[in-house]
Amino acid sequence: MPRGRYSLHDPDDHAPLGEEHFHCATGPSGWRYVSQLLTPSGDPAGSVDLTLDTLGRTLRLELRAGDWQVRGATMDGVTWVRTDPAGRHAQEGNARAHGFTGASPAFLVATARLLRPRPGAPATRVRLVSFAPPVLAPRTLDRSWHLRSTEAHATDNDPLTVENYRVTDLETGEEQPVHLAGDVVLAAPGVELEDLESPPSTFPEIPAGFADHDQDPGEDPREA
Repeated sequence: MPRGRYSLHDPDDHAPLGEEHFHCATGPSGWRYVSQLLTPSGDPAGSVDLTLDTLGRTLRLELRAGDWQVRGATMDGVTWVRTDPAGRHAQEGNARAHGFTGASPAFLVATARLLRPRPGAPATRVRLVSFAPPVLAPRTLDRSWHLRSTEAHATDNDPLTVENYRVTDLETGEEQPVHLAGDVVLAAPGVELEDLESPPSTFPEIPAGFADHDQDPGEDPREA
């Protein structure tokens, strides 16, 4: 079970945004990621609790930022409930999207798991609903993911396979590199892995007979 710490910063001016202390685990039924966020001064800033099924679909998402909270899941696309700080109004939302994204490195792992791109395959277009702190307002984004290469690095135990992605914002054309090893983000814009107590977990192979289209809200993101 990987357990560690990410440092977060603004990808443009590199201003520190805080830290994310996390642990995560894979299993035969999917993947779960839990984290606590801290401000640069060390004060609590929120939390992430994300559970995926075997195909990378969101079974449960719970985000907190300050007094704001979002709960979501894959249902008729993606569905969520956002609660205001006073707790008096709950706003429901739904979008024909493939998954969720946000500031946490967990969403990079989740999107890669959902797409499961093949080396050498064309870039894959994916629609995601983003929740950004501090108020977790929803925004729909279109991005493309391209698995540029995989590299095996020798370690004291088993070789570590690193996946190198190019992620493109299809609205602005901005391209960003993302480097993953199993269920851990090694580096990405605004994210640095500062500490890891145990090696990343690897995801199990998808069982034979699980059709790709079973995960889709309307179309396979790899065919979009």
